[in-house]
Amino acid sequence: MLRALFGEPPYDWGGPLRNTIDAMERFALLMQEQGEGDSVEAARIRKYQIWTEGLLRSLDELESSRYAALRFAKMLNVTSFEEMTPEDRLNYYNHIYFDKNAFIRLFSVLDKLGTLMNEYLELDTENRVENHFSFFSVLRNMRHNGLHPDLAEKLEAVYEPRRETMGRLRRRRNMEIHQMNAELQDDLLQVLHVKREQPHLENIDENMNDLNEGWELVYLTLALVFNHMCKKAKKQAHHA
Repeated sequence: MLRALFGEPPYDWGGPLRNTIDAMERFALLMQEQGEGDSVEAARIRKYQIWTEGLLRSLDELESSRYAALRFAKMLNVTSFEEMTPEDRLNYYNHIYFDKNAFIRLFSVLDKLGTLMNEYLELDTENRVENHFSFFSVLRNMRHNGLHPDLAEKLEAVYEPRRETMGRLRRRRNMEIHQMNAELQDDLLQVLHVKREQPHLENIDENMNDLNEGWELVYLTLALVFNHMCKKAKKQAHHA
C-alpha cells in the first residue's frame, strides 16, 4: 500500500507470511461455504468471514505502516535536532508518524483477533476474566482454564520470548493514547514561555527492533490461530 510513496511495487506476501495469509484465506472460504443460506446460524458464520477479511486488510495496513517507518528511519543519519536539516526533520516526523501508526495498529490487530477467537472458539473471556478484554486476556483465559491447550501452548511459545518487547510497545501505545503527547506539551511550553532544551530524539534503532519483533509475533500468532480454527471448522463440517 504505502510502498507507492517510495515508487515501489506492492508487498510480496511470501515466505513465512504466506503461511499466515493462506490460513486466513482458507478460514474465510470455509466460513463462506458454511454460511450459505438464510438462517440465523448461517448469518453468524458469515460474520466470521467478514471479520477475517477485515483482519487481512488490517494486517496489510500494519505491514505498510511498519515499512514506511523503517524507510523514513533509514533516511536519517543524525543524532540530534541541532544537526537536522529541514529535510531531515520532515523525514524524522514522517518516521514518528508511521511508527506510532504501526504500534497502535499492532495491538488493534491482536485485539480484533482476540474478539474473533473468543467467539468462534467459545472461550467466554468476558465472563471468565474481564468484560472488556484484550488478546492477552484471551490468552490468559485459555491458559488458566485449560481451553484449547494445544493452541494455548503454541501461542505462549511465540509470546514468551517477546514478552519484554511487547511490554515496551504496550507502554508506548498507552502513553500515545492516554497521556499528553509530546507535540502538545511543546505547544503548551511555548504558550507559557518556558525555556526548555531541544526535544528528545527517539531511539530509532531500538524502536524499530521492537516494532519488527512485534510484527513477527502478530503474523506468527495469526497463522497459529487460523490454522487451529480451520481444523475446528472442518471437523464441524464433517459432523454436520
